[in-house]
Order: sequence, then C-alpha cells, then structure tokens
Amino acid sequence: MGSIRARKDTGALFFDFIYQNTRCRELTTLKDTPENRRTMEKVLKKIEAEILLGQFEYTSYFPSSSMARKLASDAAAQDSAHQSTPSTPAFQEVAKDWLEENAVRWKRSYTDMITGIVEKYLIPHFGEKEVSHITKGDILKFRSSLAKVPNGKKEGLSPDRMNHIMTPLRMILNDAAERNNFTTPCIGIKQLRVARSDVYPFSIEEVNLIISSVRKDFKNYYAVRFFTGMRTSEIDGLKWEHVDFDRRLIHIRETLVKGVLSTTKTEYSQRSIEMSSLVFNALKDQHAVTAAKSRYVFCTKDGSPLEYSNISNRVWYPLLRYLGLKPRRAYQTRHTTATLWLAAGENPEWIARQMGHANTKMLFTIYSRFVPNLTRRDGSAFEQMLTARGL
Repeated sequence: MGSIRARKDTGALFFDFIYQNTRCRELTTLKDTPENRRTMEKVLKKIEAEILLGQFEYTSYFPSSSMARKLASDAAAQDSAHQSTPSTPAFQEVAKDWLEENAVRWKRSYTDMITGIVEKYLIPHFGEKEVSHITKGDILKFRSSLAKVPNGKKEGLSPDRMNHIMTPLRMILNDAAERNNFTTPCIGIKQLRVARSDVYPFSIEEVNLIISSVRKDFKNYYAVRFFTGMRTSEIDGLKWEHVDFDRRLIHIRETLVKGVLSTTKTEYSQRSIEMSSLVFNALKDQHAVTAAKSRYVFCTKDGSPLEYSNISNRVWYPLLRYLGLKPRRAYQTRHTTATLWLAAGENPEWIARQMGHANTKMLFTIYSRFVPNLTRRDGSAFEQMLTARGL
C-alpha cells in the first residue's frame, strides 16, 4: 500500500507506491501541510485503484518521470521476450478441453452450472486470447465488469456469484499454465468477501400453521420436510425402497436435480434419518397413496417425480402469502428442523448425523443463536452457580 511522505532535507511531499513490482517515488514541490497531504492522498487512492484494475498509465500522472521511461523500457523488453516464446492455445480451446476432461468426475448439475459459466461469461470475454497472454490485470478488469452486469432490478452480480464465476476461470488458467509452462496470472487474486448468508427458520407455531393449512395432497410432504431436515433434492428423489418402516429409518442414497437422479451432495449426506412418530405416520399415510403407482414417495398424479420449482411456485409461495408469513425458500424447512432439534435439547452430534453434516461446527456456527439456552452460553448457568454458592 502506498503512502505520502516528506523529504527530510527539504520537507517537500512525495508519492511512495508499488507498480509492476517496483517501488516508485515521485517528488512534488508541495510543502508538508495537512491540506497538501489530503490532496495527495486522494490522488494516491486513484492511482492505486487504477493499478488494481490494470488501467494505470504512469505518464498521465508523471509525464517527466525517469521512472516512467524505465518502466516503459522494461515493458518493451518483456514484450519482445514474450513474442519470442512459443504461442499457446486460445482460451476457448483450452476451456472446452478442460470441460470435456473434467465432466466425467462431476455430477450432472455441477457440469451444467460450470458449462453455463464458461459459455456465458468466460469465452465471450477471453475466447480468442492466447492463455499465456492473459494477465492479472485482464482478470481483475473482467471481475470488475461483472459488477456492472444487469441482474434483475439490481446492477451488478453479487460477490458470491462473481466468486463462482471466477472459480472455473482460475482452474482453467492454472491448468493451462501447468501444461504450457507459463506462470499463472491468478496468483494473488483473492476471492471477494461474502456476507454470511442468514437463515430464517420457522417457529413451531408457524410449522403447525403451514402443515394444517396446506393442500391435503401436500400435508405429508411438508410434514416430512419440516421434521427430517431433508434437502429438496433428497426428498424429491426419495424412493420407497429406501424407506424402512420396520426400523423406522429413511435411507438417503440418491438425489433428484432437474429430473436427473444422482448421488448425494457429499459422502456425509449419505445417511439414515430416524423417523419420529409424526414422520412415521406421515409416511404411512403417503404409502397408501403413492406406493402402488410410483417408486417415488412423493410424486405427481401420474407417478412421475416432483419438480421443485413447480411446487414452489404453485404450492409453497402462494401458501406463505395466504398465511401472511415472510416469503422464504422451501430450503428453510431444513434450517427449521435443525433449530427445533436444538431447542428440544437433542444431542448435537446426533443432529449433525441426521442432517448429513461432517461435524457439529455448522450447528454451533449457524443455528445455535436461535436457541440461547442450548449450550448455556446465555450466562444463566453461571448465574445459577453463583446463586447456589450464596454469592
């Protein structure tokens, strides 16, 4: 980070900053006063912003600088050396090969997502450019441009979305650099900071209101969602062969995303959920309705699996509006399960297994604030100890 400093001999202020890995000092005739420092600091901030975006032109700020001539000479030498190096493939060629090579190890939904990013954002911007000619400045400019992409009513994509777009770009360029023996331009580019996504669980009163008010053919569906913590893809892909009434277990083995059956999200997601009496009864009722016509527990009238966006638009959101409840994704039923189990005092390790988490970290990081007494971190346990000892 640059700074404004003063010469010891004359007291005149000068700029001190880093550009192209070179320390640059540019003198001025301004005296060291608070006002002059503020003026120069504004200029320095602009310089550093342009450096970050790859838009800085040294001579625009310091036309007579000897450092400007030196950097220009060094850049010309690098360009000459660069032109003598063997050419590398165009980005679009490398990207398509990378997709083809890696798709075999990805789930269908992930492949579709990454392919969409490459075709919609990366190839249009970098397509014809040789991969070895893509610079760090090019990448930062591209990321900056994403902040201006129209996004519904908002201008610019969210930091989280931009990070998701930058991930395959980084992977493609890192792979190309390794294969073509050049230094990846992605070094030092960090992900944008993303605000932690909040959860909006329902209260037990709201859960009861929803289940008692929803269409009769979806009462069992939402009862199971609210009291098992299953993900949308898990409950939509649940088959009767994975429902064990004798041992009261629901075995999560497959997921259904966009009509395609696949494996679970992670190895920990493949689990067995214990049925409460409420869930057991709901599944028994559902068995009488769908077991004879479909292998799927929850299905359409013709036995085909549910399509989550259709259910959300035709059942879920209209119901929340009707009940006057805050609109939120149906995925919040999973968060609701966790908070209800925690509030009931269930063992956190048991809850983590039921939810398909690798450990209890997520429970205490995300959910515990909804139940202050869960770990006695509200101060009441300490107060009770003091009272018991007459303090």
